[in-house]
Amino acid sequence: MQFAIAQTPKGSILIKNATVITVTKGTLENTDVLVQDGIIRRIDQNISAPSGVQTIDASGKYVMPGIIDAHSHVALDVVNEATAPIVAEVRMKDVVNPYEIGIYRALAGGVTVSHAMHGSANVVGGQNATLKHRWGSSNPADIIMEDAPRTIKFALGENPTRVHGRGNGIQPRSRMGVEAILRNGFSEALQYKKRWADYNAAKSQKGNTMVAPEYDERLQTLVDILDGKIIIHCHSYRADEIYMLINVARDFGIKKLVFQHTNEGFKVAPEIAEYTMGASVFADWWAYKFEVYYSTAFNAAILQKNGAITSINSDSAELIRHLYHEAAKTQRYGGMTDDEALAMITINPAKQLGIDDKVGSLEEGKQADIVIFEGHPLSSYAVPQMTFVDGVKYFDIKEDKDDQRQQVSATEMVEPIMLTEENHRCMQDTEHLFETANALFSLHNH
Repeated sequence: MQFAIAQTPKGSILIKNATVITVTKGTLENTDVLVQDGIIRRIDQNISAPSGVQTIDASGKYVMPGIIDAHSHVALDVVNEATAPIVAEVRMKDVVNPYEIGIYRALAGGVTVSHAMHGSANVVGGQNATLKHRWGSSNPADIIMEDAPRTIKFALGENPTRVHGRGNGIQPRSRMGVEAILRNGFSEALQYKKRWADYNAAKSQKGNTMVAPEYDERLQTLVDILDGKIIIHCHSYRADEIYMLINVARDFGIKKLVFQHTNEGFKVAPEIAEYTMGASVFADWWAYKFEVYYSTAFNAAILQKNGAITSINSDSAELIRHLYHEAAKTQRYGGMTDDEALAMITINPAKQLGIDDKVGSLEEGKQADIVIFEGHPLSSYAVPQMTFVDGVKYFDIKEDKDDQRQQVSATEMVEPIMLTEENHRCMQDTEHLFETANALFSLHNH
């Protein structure tokens, strides 16, 4: 499915008298941020509002870049095309649900961008979608960040081996089978690329009768990975497998690689720093299954200190609202500075998604994804007050109605019907009818 490029709204605002946390250029006291047509135009003191631009007094409050979640499934339903070890041809952007209430809940936690990922059933999963949380639209194209690079999901270890090898006998059944799938897939893609190169070289020659190779979306996507057009985001836990994929990527000349989860990343932190675009980790989740039995809450700090681009993600429709709390844990476990901690939920995930030239910090010329906090964002008492995407306010803790759902989800839990005396009596009558029917049926059979 192809969508037209969304003509999304762009806002103009002037935020006055705030403590502005730029993340990349320090913290500025009593400072204003001017946004025009969705772009940060000026960060300075004593800015006067241009004609028609709304002014927001943020005295005593903190302003920071919109939070970015590099691993999310918000706005998606079924996320695994689990029919083959490689399904690179499927795309999450074709199944994005703009009515998902999780988008609004993420905004309430200051999250303006999320990475809507395919699941981990496959060695090579589907292509992901980078979303801008423009809540209120009925058009999926409105929440897809069209100027973000393409990304794709890979997975190592137990997930693909459990889904395929142990259930239906399809490779991979083992961890070494996962590596074989990758190497065989990329080798086949190179052969496919050569067939097309030979055809394109020959078709301009006089008298050529060569027939074009059959187009294969799956193999073409693998070719695009080899050509550096797609960023790999790989589900991973164990250090040996992380290092395995680094070696596979080096052998095939792949440089655009980000590890997800990366619970044992601290064991191979220098290698991750040297050969990849970094790691996106949990702050303190591990031991929820055997292959992720071992980790440490110092993981993010160790990766950061070794020079790896490190982000903290949620992988959860609930935790996505608390990523600023997750970032704060790196100060308890690793002594990160304010800017280092906040970078893990702003500019670092932006780098891993290839969008750091557009979002992830408060800088003049960048897109105006902004959050206003009551209290410092790394405080356990911090509460987001307003969240803006492209200068448009999509969350306001004081003005928004309590129920922000656009639709009632068919898959969401609903409140049980109150059991009144009348419907209780109806239920008793129904039960009596069933008992009578069963008795008559038994008599008939005997």
